[in-house]
Amino acid sequence: MQHGPAVRRRKLGAELRTLRARAGLTSGEAARLVGWHQSKVSRIETGTSGSKPADVRLLLDAYGVADPQLRELMLALAGAEESGGRDHWWHAYRGVLPPTYRDFISLESQASAMRTLETSVVPGLLQTPEYARAVTSAAVEGVDEEQLDALVEVRLARQDVLRARPPLELSAVLDEAVLRREVGGPEVMARQLGRLVEAARLPQVSLQVLPFAAGAHIGVTGPFVIFSFSRTSDLDVVVLDHLTSSLYLERKEDLQAYTEAFNALRAHALSPGDSSDYIAAIADGA
Repeated sequence: MQHGPAVRRRKLGAELRTLRARAGLTSGEAARLVGWHQSKVSRIETGTSGSKPADVRLLLDAYGVADPQLRELMLALAGAEESGGRDHWWHAYRGVLPPTYRDFISLESQASAMRTLETSVVPGLLQTPEYARAVTSAAVEGVDEEQLDALVEVRLARQDVLRARPPLELSAVLDEAVLRREVGGPEVMARQLGRLVEAARLPQVSLQVLPFAAGAHIGVTGPFVIFSFSRTSDLDVVVLDHLTSSLYLERKEDLQAYTEAFNALRAHALSPGDSSDYIAAIADGA
């Protein structure tokens, strides 16, 4: 397990090493093209040191990488505030958001797909403003009204990834407890359940409910997120949320284990159609 920045450095370095090899260059030849010492290229490729966005641009140019989406992702991994693609709007909230949350949002904004198991609350990308406010107020101790407003703004701004072109493909498995836990009062919860029913109709969203009747399941160990990236190799990552930090898993064994766990959860959950009906039935009684 590693924190986000370390994982991003390693993934950026691995991808740059692959791009260099595709360009038919040795690390020494690449270094000469950009006017560096070979050791700098090696440190970047092994993830032992960070790299500035400007350095990544030089390498991408040297390797003849013209794909704008690939360049955007590489620059985002390097921490570019503006990579020529989606606006990195979350930097305006640096004073409010911890680094791990900013890192999560950055990955979310660049991912092509997101698979998530939620055991306690509605996924942030599908929350109503009232629900988001109630959840944030309960989760962040001692937050004042101004900070609370900012955190809710961030939660809602994140949802733009579902309206992007192309949109993020979201596949979520929700434990029934998510639907039964009354957050913000009955009216807030009723509107939130209605929002889930609406979201389930979107082509880029797949919602499945894991009912209590399913009994114990592999997801009882806690929620998780799997981010996937369509334009690059070996950049998928698992995110585990904890009270004070997020942990990122990048090993192939971890990715395989969590992918298999998610597939098993989907197999035990209600179908998307039955899940939508199930949510609507709970909403009618909410």
